[in-house]
Amino acid sequence: MKTRIAVLCSGGGTNLQAVIDAVEAGTINGEIVLVISNASKAYALERARKHGIEAMFISKKEAGSAEAFNDAILAQLQRVGAELVVLAGYLPIVGAQVVQAYPHRIINIHPALIPSFCGVGMYGHHVHEAVLAYGAKISGATTHFVDEEVDHGGVIMQGSVPVMEDDTADTLAARVLTVEHRILPESVRLFCDGKLRVDGRRVHVL
Repeated sequence: MKTRIAVLCSGGGTNLQAVIDAVEAGTINGEIVLVISNASKAYALERARKHGIEAMFISKKEAGSAEAFNDAILAQLQRVGAELVVLAGYLPIVGAQVVQAYPHRIINIHPALIPSFCGVGMYGHHVHEAVLAYGAKISGATTHFVDEEVDHGGVIMQGSVPVMEDDTADTLAARVLTVEHRILPESVRLFCDGKLRVDGRRVHVL
């Protein structure tokens, strides 16, 4: 049986594309059944439609509150029978009701080496700017399970890149993105193959 995957995105969706490509190549024993974005103009929605995947915009503003917004997302995840939720460049904080409905079944990609440069406000270029300002010599990306604290759940995979002397947030982001495109599909593959076991904070690859 293929794992039913839903993907939440806020932007261009290059990580979504990496997962789509791996699914279509047969690397991932799963199917993407729904893509949701909180941004109406997110190119991720267009990427999904190009591959025949149901794509949906859910407005936080129209929902009226964070709780109602997350209720709407949870209703759609349950409607399509999602078994795994992937956050691929998704900016809103996932509501507790969603986390509780999908324990150890929500995977996020973060553009730094957790537990460094993570938490509330650390997303997108803010992360890379913080890495450069700190003078770190290494950065990278992390996949992890999502719990009720931001960027806190158990780490699944990490990959590192060097920080160059002449890096800008843009050049560092581009280098980190190559790691994201590698470890996110691989983490999804491991989940779909039943190869991940959670033991407290530790995620074991079987």
